[in-house]
Amino acid sequence: MPYVFSVYIAVTLATGVALLLVWRHDRKQSFTALLGLSHLIWTAYPLSYLAARSPQPVWQVMGLMGLSVVPSLCLILMVKGIGLLSGRHVSRRHLQILFVALLLAHGAIMGHDMGLAQAGSATINITISFIVANWLRKQGPGERFTGVLLVLAGLNQFNFVFQPGDQGAMTQTAVATVLRLMLAMSLMYAALTRSAEAGRRVRDRFFQLTDRSPQGVAVVIADHVVYVNPAFRSIYGMDRVDQAPRVFSPEWLNLTTPSTARKPIQQLLAQVNNGSLPLAEWEGERTSLDNRQLYLRYKAWNVEWDGEPALQVVVSDDTAQHEAARALMWHATHDELTGLHNRSALLQRLRDLFDDPQQPAFALILLDVDRFKLFNDAHGPAVGDEVLKALSTQLLQTLGERADLMRLGEDEFALLLVAPDTEAAARQLTEDIQALLTQPLTLSAHRFFLDVSMGVALHPGAANSPYALLQAANAAMLDAKRLPGTSVQWATETARNGLAAFFDAEQALRAGFEKDEFVLVYQPKVAAQGHRLVGFEALVRWDRPGVGRISPLDFIPAAERNGLIVPLGALILTQACRQMAQWREQGLPLVPVAVNVSPLQLLDVQFPAAVMKTLQQFQLPPQWLTLEITETAAVAHMDQAREQISQLRQQGVDVALDDFGTGFSSLNMLRSLPLHTVKIDRSLIDPMPESHAVAVVKAICDLAAVLDLDVVAEGVETAAHAEAARAAGCHALQGYHFARPLDVPDATQWLQAHA
Repeated sequence: MPYVFSVYIAVTLATGVALLLVWRHDRKQSFTALLGLSHLIWTAYPLSYLAARSPQPVWQVMGLMGLSVVPSLCLILMVKGIGLLSGRHVSRRHLQILFVALLLAHGAIMGHDMGLAQAGSATINITISFIVANWLRKQGPGERFTGVLLVLAGLNQFNFVFQPGDQGAMTQTAVATVLRLMLAMSLMYAALTRSAEAGRRVRDRFFQLTDRSPQGVAVVIADHVVYVNPAFRSIYGMDRVDQAPRVFSPEWLNLTTPSTARKPIQQLLAQVNNGSLPLAEWEGERTSLDNRQLYLRYKAWNVEWDGEPALQVVVSDDTAQHEAARALMWHATHDELTGLHNRSALLQRLRDLFDDPQQPAFALILLDVDRFKLFNDAHGPAVGDEVLKALSTQLLQTLGERADLMRLGEDEFALLLVAPDTEAAARQLTEDIQALLTQPLTLSAHRFFLDVSMGVALHPGAANSPYALLQAANAAMLDAKRLPGTSVQWATETARNGLAAFFDAEQALRAGFEKDEFVLVYQPKVAAQGHRLVGFEALVRWDRPGVGRISPLDFIPAAERNGLIVPLGALILTQACRQMAQWREQGLPLVPVAVNVSPLQLLDVQFPAAVMKTLQQFQLPPQWLTLEITETAAVAHMDQAREQISQLRQQGVDVALDDFGTGFSSLNMLRSLPLHTVKIDRSLIDPMPESHAVAVVKAICDLAAVLDLDVVAEGVETAAHAEAARAAGCHALQGYHFARPLDVPDATQWLQAHA
């Protein structure tokens, strides 16, 4: 009997340890740990039996306790383990209740006859075995066989019932030894099957994920590719070519990877393979096998594949995002119309040049197309765009590799030239551009001659920062615009200071308007016969604090550029009407006062209504107001001018054409516009009384007489001018010979003398 018990103990210990080792290998198979522990505990059962047979009372008590506790604890472990094996959850509370019940049952039956106690224990065991075997009936063959063995182990306990005593104990133990061995093997088979199934599911899941993944996946073992997913094949266009080379072979790399990128990648992968780098990442431009340009990101790390170390490479196609980012960057640094670099790119290039410790010599040339607005006004924006594109093409051909061409604004370009002898190179470049523009620019349906103004700023010398250099070149370009034809000016300190003063003047102009710094002076108009006062021309002056009185020739162009001319014109009209109302209140006889009108006012459809509203505000009859428009403004906006003048004339306001003879003088214009007066420009009066000058003025007066127009001669400086203008047929005279523009008190004296 000791031999049989020893074999049983050894087998049960061995199988218990084996099951625990299986669990240690695969912790997910936790049922093996519970049933392995159960096997280890069963080793105490034969020892408890021997102790219960001892003549010593202490040993008997300990043996009976072992015969109660050991099967109770093992049954609890079996229920929990088989529950995990079958996928059933048995709560801890239920297990605790079952354990207490088993202890009580075993304790109750152990106090009686050994055979009867064994029968009760066998009945409990077989009942629970049938329950858990039923749980396993729908599982795999290993699990079902485990259920059968558990039932047989329960039935085996009845051996002692039918064959009491040591002989029955030995038979039961021998059979139990075999059953325990078979049960352990069955459980290990189930565990291994489940591990293999779990591995297969993981692998299937891996393939499902990678097969449907938008990222390309490749697995490499010892430079041999063992797996690529469909996305990898699609990214590289493997399915769109007749025969694809082996992935990552030398032929593959030659077709898809730039030669400069191969060595750094090989070094990264070598670090991954030797374990010094857990994850390698890189990206770059690639070419697919069907010749598409790609931008790919890569990650690579070590994995195990079929028990062998392998390298897994994941490829992400970032071509769309890369192209979008590149497009955004292109638009941020390029001009859409011409494709040239823009102002932002120029400033960055200038910063780079200024930051260069070698301080290279370079020149910045700003080029602006003269009168470019005429192309848009005369032919439309489409032709204007075509002019700019054609000009940029011609400039690129002329420049060659000597300079970079950029477009800064609508009609403004920049040339950046880096050369040792910068001044000579820039001078040659501007001369070449001047020579280029002597030839017409040929478009699809037009041929145009262009003039440009160029400003040149040199570094070192002209400025000490990118913005200052740009400012210097711009000041020189504005100086060039004052010269006829395609002209060039070089940046100087005077030009930069003048540009700063120009900017300051524009800012001061806005402040002056807000602070009401503008006043009117009045230049008399006298009759050609008798020189009696027949009217005033109201002229605006700017009393700028700290500077003094400024002529309109110096600030009206700035007001037209920044849009202040419209409110300034309204202010002049209001001040002139207010002054006439004050003269009337003083009892003085009124004479018509002329107010100049800007082209922007003439374009406003509400302008006639605004004039009448101002007259009504001061209760002035319309005949005391004359509005003077320039000949250039009338020609540039003939249709609008005709409509506006007609409305004013219908309301009783006289309209005069100012500066006649300086621009586009024509009989048709005088005939088309409903004018009241023509003012001959001082440039035609100044040469008088020379015969040819008198003839021109007389012709204008004769033409005006036919059209029933009054004629005023401007710029009458001498008595000879006055007599010649009267003799030629002018009705009124205006100029320094009679009076300079007068302040209100002096103008009031003229009115008093006239009375």
